[in-house]
Amino acid sequence: MAEKLAVITGASTGIGYEIAKIAASEGYDLIVVADEPQINTAAGDFGADGVSVQAVQADLSTIEGNDQLLAAIGERVIDVLVANAGLGLGHAFLEQDVDAWRHVIDTNVTGTTYLLQKVLQQMKARDAGQVLITGSIAGLMPGAYQAVYNGTKAYLDSFAYALRNEMKDTNVSITVLMPGPTETEFFRRANMLDTPVGTQEKDDAGMVARTGWDAMKKGSAHVVAGTKNKIQAAVSHVVPDTVLARMHENLAKPNDA
Repeated sequence: MAEKLAVITGASTGIGYEIAKIAASEGYDLIVVADEPQINTAAGDFGADGVSVQAVQADLSTIEGNDQLLAAIGERVIDVLVANAGLGLGHAFLEQDVDAWRHVIDTNVTGTTYLLQKVLQQMKARDAGQVLITGSIAGLMPGAYQAVYNGTKAYLDSFAYALRNEMKDTNVSITVLMPGPTETEFFRRANMLDTPVGTQEKDDAGMVARTGWDAMKKGSAHVVAGTKNKIQAAVSHVVPDTVLARMHENLAKPNDA
C-alpha cells in the first residue's frame, strides 16, 4: 500500500474519474465512490498504476451513504479528499418533480457538507490534508432553467471560501474547482441534451481535472478551468443578476420550449 490516500467521490465517470487517474499516477492509494455499479469497473482502471484501489457504491445524497463511505475509510489517514459527487437538473423549476430537485440538493449540498465536516475534523486534528471541492461557474449566476443546480453550486462555492477561512491557521488547504460546461455524462443525466448548452462543444474532462488537481496541490483558494470560463466568471461580477439570468436562459432553456 502507498503511504498516501486519496478519497474521491463521483469517480465513476467525468471529472472525478479523471482526477482519480491523476491521483493513481502520482502514487496515491484510492478509495473511490459513486452511486452506480460502474464505479467497480472504474476502480479496475485506476489500479493499473499499481496502487491499492477500493471501490464503494453508495448513495451520497443520504447520511447513511456517506457513513458507508466513512466506514470503508475506517481509521486510515486521508491525505486528499476530492468532493466531486454532484447532480444536475435541467428544465423549468415548476415542471420538476419534488423528488428530483430534492435529490440534487441532498447530493450536492447536504451529503457533501456532511462528508466535508467529518473528513475535515480528522484533517484538523492532525493538522494536515488537502481538499478539492468541485463547485462551478454556474454558482456565479442565476440559473434560469437550471435553478436548483446553480443554487447548490453557489452554496458550494461560498462554503469552500468560508471553510478555507476557518482553516487558515492550520496546514489543511481547501480549494474550489470551478469548471464550465464539460464533456461528461452530466448533461444527459440532467435531461439537458435538448438545450443549447447540452449540444455545444465543451471542455475536456481531463483538462478540467488536471487544472483542479494542480491548483489543489499548490494550495490555491480556487481555480476556474478554461479561458472562456475565466472570462465568464469575470463578467458575472459586473453584470446585473437579471441580465445574467437571461444569458443563462439562452444556454439552458430547452430548444422546443
